[in-house]
Amino acid sequence: MKSSILIIDDEVKLSELMARILTLEGYQVMQAANAKAGIKLVEREDIRVVLSDVKLPDANGVDLVERIKKIKPYIEIINLTAFGTISDGVLAIKNGAFDYLTKGDDNDKIIPLVSKAIDKANLQYQVSELQKQAEAQHGFPVVLGQSAAILEAVDLAKKVAHTDATVLLLGETGTGKEVFAEAIHAESLRKDKPFVAVNCSAFSKELLESELFGYKAGAFTGAVKDKKGLFEEASGGTIFLDELGEMSHDLQAKLLRVLENGTFIKIGEAKTTKVNVRLVAATNRDLQKESEEGHFRLDLFYRLSGFSIVLPPLRERVGDIEVLARHFIKLYSAKVKKKQPDVDPNFFKLLNQHKWNGNIRELKNVIERVIILMDEPVLTPKLLPNEFHNGGYYDLVALDLHSVEKHHIRRILKYVKGNKTEAARVLGIGLATLYRKIEEYQILLN
Repeated sequence: MKSSILIIDDEVKLSELMARILTLEGYQVMQAANAKAGIKLVEREDIRVVLSDVKLPDANGVDLVERIKKIKPYIEIINLTAFGTISDGVLAIKNGAFDYLTKGDDNDKIIPLVSKAIDKANLQYQVSELQKQAEAQHGFPVVLGQSAAILEAVDLAKKVAHTDATVLLLGETGTGKEVFAEAIHAESLRKDKPFVAVNCSAFSKELLESELFGYKAGAFTGAVKDKKGLFEEASGGTIFLDELGEMSHDLQAKLLRVLENGTFIKIGEAKTTKVNVRLVAATNRDLQKESEEGHFRLDLFYRLSGFSIVLPPLRERVGDIEVLARHFIKLYSAKVKKKQPDVDPNFFKLLNQHKWNGNIRELKNVIERVIILMDEPVLTPKLLPNEFHNGGYYDLVALDLHSVEKHHIRRILKYVKGNKTEAARVLGIGLATLYRKIEEYQILLN
């Protein structure tokens, strides 16, 4: 069955004739005698094209175009009238109608015109569905879990997202602060503008200042041309400053000025630059204590802490561990092109008993590892690192450190098909170290 078409016309005989013709063409056709009934069908049914008379008992068909488009923008509307006028035709097209036809004179055009309208509507529907999926991957649906602690954090984030308030995210390393920051941006009025994330601990004081605020050509050796800072790049959108507690006092003063009046001075420039940026900051430090001890500006702390959200550690979200693990299992199975495995219940039992000092980031890394190592279609406890077994068994013939390391390196090399650069990345060691260990353990690649 082809796509659905709705005919809105109070002339019953004409409506039924048109419905019969379109049905013979393979379309599913619905009928309504007035605008009110037509709108109800539009809201309830999967309709792609509407054929609407201009003169309806309770509405003007030209005005109806706008009403239908507000409900489902992808629907295409063709206006039909017994007495066509140029002004009505122009207004119909302006309101978003696909076309405007005079009844009787254009019967031979209806079928090809409907076909074109259906094609356009179907394409627009697919685009709208893809947009919904994209939005679902960036907003709060990406924050997985149903524990009271995480639901409370999500609730606070949702409430503040639609404002321009500065947000301070607090929590241990690996609790998902950047995910929350992205979700807040995606749900905000700034969602169509840039989201820029910066890890303050990744830069020296001088480099961080130039990255955040930019500089003028000639400001220092190597500054051969003007450079925009990340605050300018994020203008109109959101900037996320992670590990804010690592920022020097001088930069803290500069950040405070941006928060208070939206201005800063680039390195090597005398005039001020103005930006419109929302700040979401994050830290795993106790900023209040740091402020009292003189390690963090007290005035900046007060400015940042107006709306703070504490993200709970994973050990306080035991009920969410399986949900998160299943998500990562699906993610990494697809990434390494393996069939998604079944899971032994004891596998989850060991995950739930673990301390998770590294929080979600640690869980993510553990799941990536077991997916790489799995040879069977079921994830079993033996795939988990030795610390999950409280010093218990490990799936090796010998338990001395050298044997464990040799076996693990061989499995990773087998997984990456002998690509030593990729093996070093997965193992988290330097390429030179990997070559040394291959030689030391005399690992032969088949």
